[in-house]
Amino acid sequence: MSHHHCHGHDHDHGNADEVGIQYNLYEKIDKENLECLNETIDGSGKTVFKSWDERHDRTRFVESDADEELLFNIPFTGNVKLKGIKISAEDSDSHPAKLRLFKNRPNMTFDDVSIEPDQIFELQKDTEGVLEYSPKIVTFSSVSHLTMHFPANFGAEKTTIYYIGLKGEFSPGHRHGVTICTYEVRPNIDDHKLKNMDSVSRQIE
Repeated sequence: MSHHHCHGHDHDHGNADEVGIQYNLYEKIDKENLECLNETIDGSGKTVFKSWDERHDRTRFVESDADEELLFNIPFTGNVKLKGIKISAEDSDSHPAKLRLFKNRPNMTFDDVSIEPDQIFELQKDTEGVLEYSPKIVTFSSVSHLTMHFPANFGAEKTTIYYIGLKGEFSPGHRHGVTICTYEVRPNIDDHKLKNMDSVSRQIE
């Protein structure tokens, strides 16, 4: 399909397809609950978490609203060991200049970002998504929620981002899930019986 005509973009060290396979954590984001604060268009922040093949898609992007700051609250559907971040934006002053990462702090707002982040990256302008920023493995080895704060760009009034790629390892399920299951075996069986009876009686009607 589309990934066969990417010769010319193969200045990632190694095969572009391979990079694409690694940058698949967008599939593990709980998109329903992902939020982007200070976005101009509601829901546009979710659209920048897309597949590697779509990283050059300029039709879906997020632009900041009141000022240049953007804040993403990104819940995952399990646990992530975060290994790489790529960001693609315009070759202009609207490109974000700094990224502050916070781990496992759901529902952050701009009031909360004054606290010390878990890591800070100084960003360079990147229109192709070729630069990779590496989170500290020790810090970001068990992430169920990632907050990305872009506090500044290169001088424009608003910040625009086309693509955010996340690379890492994913483990399904939440912590303590196993222990909870063992205690809930009995009640669950009863729940299912009730549900089945409901569905039977509906079918009879």
